Amino acid sequence: QFVESGGGSVQSGGSLRLSCAAPGFVFSGDALSWVRQAPGKGPEWVSSIATARGTAWYAHSVQGRFTIYTDNNTDSTQSTLYLQMTGLKPEDTGRYYCVRGILANNYPASARGTQVTVST
Repeated sequence: QFVESGGGSVQSGGSLRLSCAAPGFVFSGDALSWVRQAPGKGPEWVSSIATARGTAWYAHSVQGRFTIYTDNNTDSTQSTLYLQMTGLKPEDTGRYYCVRGILANNYPASARGTQVTVST
């Protein structure tokens, strides 16, 4: 079960860094995605990464503003998935989830996500 964190409330143009990890889990060749859901809308794919090569993909709406990447702790017993978000816009508001898979556009019902709110 992944645990997302790092959300918050910022003004337009601000930045946030989201984190996602599962205790004791190391990413090894996994494909991971960030998915978001705005109020009253369906889930939307945001970004994906193939952890083996670090290859990343982005939705057109976030291209150039968001960066997805992974990191391991010093003894490589824990991996974390990040989403660095800059130049935030009100339309980026939503709950963000990390999920397995490439170009994922849904998330498990048990996922908690982390809320991002961008005000004008």
